[in-house]
Amino acid sequence: MDSLIERLRAVQVSSLCDADKGLPVVDPAIRAMVPGLSFAGPAFTLLAYDDHLPMLGALRAAEPGSVLVVATNSLKKAVSGELFATEAQRRGMAAIVIDGYCRDLRGLRRIGLPVHARGTTPMSGTTRDPGTFGREVLLGRVRVAPGDLVVGDDDGIAVAPRGRFEAAIDAAEEIERAEKALLAGMAAGRELHGMTNVDEHLAALARDEPSSLAFRV
Repeated sequence: MDSLIERLRAVQVSSLCDADKGLPVVDPAIRAMVPGLSFAGPAFTLLAYDDHLPMLGALRAAEPGSVLVVATNSLKKAVSGELFATEAQRRGMAAIVIDGYCRDLRGLRRIGLPVHARGTTPMSGTTRDPGTFGREVLLGRVRVAPGDLVVGDDDGIAVAPRGRFEAAIDAAEEIERAEKALLAGMAAGRELHGMTNVDEHLAALARDEPSSLAFRV
């Protein structure tokens, strides 16, 4: 597997957002349907407007490791469910992300493939539109181009070209190292404040001097 993808899967999206404060983040209404899972991979984009036939085409066309990014034009019927998630997992897809709705939540939990959506509905769409693939789409107000990296967990989803994640990953990993040290310190009885420069930071702010909060671990 791509080493960057492995590293992105191992860190929290929140750490990436701390490392790059301007990282594009998808509308939080698009949330994890299966908790406790993380994913990262290149976007395979498709349009599915209240029709789940495009998902069949995408499952055949997308490369293993891809994240299926599904734009639905904010329509209200499910465009994916247990069958498609099972096939996506069988084909080695990283995740399914829908700016819209899915169904078969009990089955999705059993499969264990990361699926993010705006929610669930039992109603499915038609099977008449073969769909459109490989063009820029809007995912929760974020523009996603084919091949952009999509990284997600329970906190949400970040999307950007590969180079932006390459620039952020080292800092994100360092943030996680520091946070683990803070947690270990608190578990050993140390006060959180004493492991930061918070008092000096507050004093500098009061003097209108440049300062930033930092960990001392």
